[in-house]
Amino acid sequence: MTDDRLNSTLSALADPTRRAILARLALGETSVAELAKPFDMSGPAVSRHLRVLEAAGLITRSRDAQRRPCRLNAAPLAEVADWLERYRLFWEASFDRLEDYLREVQSRGGERDKPR
Repeated sequence: MTDDRLNSTLSALADPTRRAILARLALGETSVAELAKPFDMSGPAVSRHLRVLEAAGLITRSRDAQRRPCRLNAAPLAEVADWLERYRLFWEASFDRLEDYLREVQSRGGERDKPR
């Protein structure tokens, strides 16, 4: 994943309205009008959110007569998950080392309390 694409995807995901739109699209294709229903915002505001998601490659839109169906494109999400996986592995290894250290300190704990 290129840095530009990762930045675009993460930027699109930063907004809770856009995340809610993606959550709805994870259930299946739907129209722009249906996507706009749960939000207390104007049609143009919803369209701006959709343009951001489309530019990030997270959704695709088509035209079906009067209908404007939207679909989720999960590929960029998978790429973000792959990118994050490296950091999950880093933190797991760090926590494992911390756990080993704490066990070592606890096992030596009684020795430090004894007077010399």
